[in-house]
Amino acid sequence: MYEQTLVRTVHDHIKPSILKKNNKYKKWEYGYDPEHDVVIISKDGTIGEIIEIQNLIIALPAIPENVYACSDKQDEQMWQKLDYPKELDKIKSRFEWERFPLNFKEKWYDYIDNEFTKRDEGFWFYNNGKPTYITGTHYMYLQWSKIDVGAPDYRESNRLFFIFWEACKADQRCYGMCYLKNRRSGFSFMASGETVNQATISSDSRFGILSKTGADAKKMFTDKVVPISINYPFFFKPIQDGMDRPKTELAYRIPASKLTRRKFDDGETAEQLEGLDTTIDWKNTGDNSYDGEKLKLLVHDESGKWEKPDNILNNWRVTKTTLRLGARVVGKCMMGSTSNALDKGGANFKKLYEDSDVTKRNRNGQTASGLYSLFIPMEWNYEGFIDAYGYPVFETPTGTIKDANGDLIRIGVVEHWENEVDGLRNDQDGLNEYYRQFPRTEKHAFRDETKESLFNLTRIYEQIDYNEDIKNQVLVTRGSFQWEGEVRDTRVRFVPNKNGRFLVSWVPPAEMQNRVIVKNGLKYPGNEHVGAFGCDSYDISGTVDKRGSKGSLHGLTKFSMENAPANMFFLEYIARPETAEIFFEDVLMALHFYGMPILAENNKPRLLYYLKRRGYRNFSINRPDKVYNKLSVTEKDIGGIPNSSEDIKQAHAAAIESYIEDHVGINNDTYGQMYFQRTLEDWAAFNINNRTKHDASISSGLAIMACNKNKYAPVYNIKKEPVNLSFKKYNNSGYSSKII
Repeated sequence: MYEQTLVRTVHDHIKPSILKKNNKYKKWEYGYDPEHDVVIISKDGTIGEIIEIQNLIIALPAIPENVYACSDKQDEQMWQKLDYPKELDKIKSRFEWERFPLNFKEKWYDYIDNEFTKRDEGFWFYNNGKPTYITGTHYMYLQWSKIDVGAPDYRESNRLFFIFWEACKADQRCYGMCYLKNRRSGFSFMASGETVNQATISSDSRFGILSKTGADAKKMFTDKVVPISINYPFFFKPIQDGMDRPKTELAYRIPASKLTRRKFDDGETAEQLEGLDTTIDWKNTGDNSYDGEKLKLLVHDESGKWEKPDNILNNWRVTKTTLRLGARVVGKCMMGSTSNALDKGGANFKKLYEDSDVTKRNRNGQTASGLYSLFIPMEWNYEGFIDAYGYPVFETPTGTIKDANGDLIRIGVVEHWENEVDGLRNDQDGLNEYYRQFPRTEKHAFRDETKESLFNLTRIYEQIDYNEDIKNQVLVTRGSFQWEGEVRDTRVRFVPNKNGRFLVSWVPPAEMQNRVIVKNGLKYPGNEHVGAFGCDSYDISGTVDKRGSKGSLHGLTKFSMENAPANMFFLEYIARPETAEIFFEDVLMALHFYGMPILAENNKPRLLYYLKRRGYRNFSINRPDKVYNKLSVTEKDIGGIPNSSEDIKQAHAAAIESYIEDHVGINNDTYGQMYFQRTLEDWAAFNINNRTKHDASISSGLAIMACNKNKYAPVYNIKKEPVNLSFKKYNNSGYSSKII
């Protein structure tokens, strides 16, 4: 059964007594509330439902006494665009309005004031019997924005999008949103609607548009922004300068063309003509676009498709400064895109999206990028599978469900998507493109092309998809290893811990745990026949940029007669603790608990010296490609393998390649038992000529080599010379024999 994870209601986030008291006196303020760690988007001083969207906790306003309903019947209650009075529809500008008599204008003052209130505070309506809140921006989009099909449809996915966007605007720590979207989700129109909405109420401001090319930015401006502005009702439409349908700049300021004789005859003076002095324009795509400008809103459309030499990361570093004055954020960015292949702009957008994770903040409370990431899975927004109330039909319906056009929905969107995927199984590039256009997970959205990969991406992605389908967190446990009683070199136990650095998919039975053999005071691994570890270590605790490569450890089983799964990666550790010694001790405890040896790089030897000092030298495997007498002094001393020579690199890559072919993805209708997604993703991106970023690939490859070390044993060429076994022949004629 499908379970959505996009949004959830947060119960008792604020103590009920405090919530009730502040609601009574309407004391809640719009913006981020650090005391309760919640972003309040309510503008009437109240808080109702508190929800969480992609780890951002957002407080909505309380349900008012009067909620609009388009019908008394529950099943007929839904969003419908409100009627615009015909008397007002005929009025095209404020100048025409001013010519009407006072009694006519007084008749419509309340209507106009209510529209401004909805625009600012949002709007409540009954949707299939449920009181539903939409933000003011969403209301302006639904009620007053004209898109390519006329009025936009109401979608629950768009409601959540606009709530998240309102939270980005309210949160003074935030520079805006980085929205990872699916194709035809309506982002360009929603962003255009928000641009016009803000620009028509902002004075002395500038609004900018960027896209993957200058031509795309221009098209968004001329085909979306300008038509929305033109079709606003007169009471929302400021004085506009220039052409009615401009090509480069939409300016809301005092226009010289209005200062005509007719205006003076009507008693209008230049002093009475007030303009906003606000502009909307677009720029050609480039790293320095809008450099030096001050923007109230920057719309970044198709930001995941900036191809070389343009770089979205470089541009964001520049444009981020246009949205702030010192430490104060004065503008916001609305960024949204599907992702290209990684080498076609997708990698830079992926980095920007990951840097926008709201759970990872610096001490100023900001994410690395300053933006907040949002991903709405395709099943929320796929045309043809949204019912009349705007909700997606996730599963195949058992009853009659119709969409907004009255057409029957006969199949659930998830099943439809799975059918499309199954049809593309034999076309991996086509499948990956479909994943990127209509992703159900973030990993789908950033799928890469299969053409350049060293390994079989088909099998890797089959395994990744399988792991996601079975929710492999059930099969993988996060935790830590600890010495019993905190006494070293005794017994180790594994403790599940959500903050632990280890991911484990198999724990040996009790009789196999801590199987360490002591001979003459030296420790030997008792489960060497069951499996082995591979490790990519590091020597320096800290680095200047506080990043550096991570320590990586992988455990792999072999085929054995023990009670253990065969050829299964059972442990993944990819972390960089505060000190190298913590990492060394983590590794040592894992070796002790599983009783298995390790093959580690000896060109970063501190780990191996650490093991030797603690009496675990015999846990360190000697390089398998040389006999003992040919090892160097250091290699005899601490073991390990120098992972730098070209032969070792090739053997290492071949080991991973062979394992993927045999044990990853579908084999004979059975999926592999490789449940560590980070490692699979690292294999998918592995570059043999730039291995420094692939810690997981290095250690997992060494684990495979350690379990198959007999394959790398040196083979000597024995020179065989023929042995002459022929007998001498004699000529026996005459009195004496002669050799022939």
